[in-house]
Amino acid sequence: MSDLFKRYLEAVAEKTLQYGGTASNPIALEFLPIRDLWCFPKYPSKTAILPPTVNLTAELESFIDQNRKSLNEADCWLGTWVNPQTGDYYLDVSTGIKGLEAARETAIRVGNNEGRKIAAIFNPARNETIFL
Repeated sequence: MSDLFKRYLEAVAEKTLQYGGTASNPIALEFLPIRDLWCFPKYPSKTAILPPTVNLTAELESFIDQNRKSLNEADCWLGTWVNPQTGDYYLDVSTGIKGLEAARETAIRVGNNEGRKIAAIFNPARNETIFL
């Protein structure tokens, strides 16, 4: 693992703990700007839900390795989230939609199609979580 990638992983873990979640591009090793989008997992069957006792940096590295192809799609990024109700970490191949109702409907449909319910959608510009 390169020093740059290691620093990226450490920064993602730190910001996830500090802010409750992040959006970043692990291919470019950069955080995404805050946008007015409703974000959710594009592929909920790939979501990793981890207890707060794990080594988050190691789990991020493993998740990125396993999902590199999906994370490289134009409308996808690495999303991290700490569920405020459980403290669990969620690692996702995330995407986003501007309208709340369209995002809610899409997230529910995608979850049903993949057989795994999406817990919530999140808008970073509004700092708002909607549980589904």
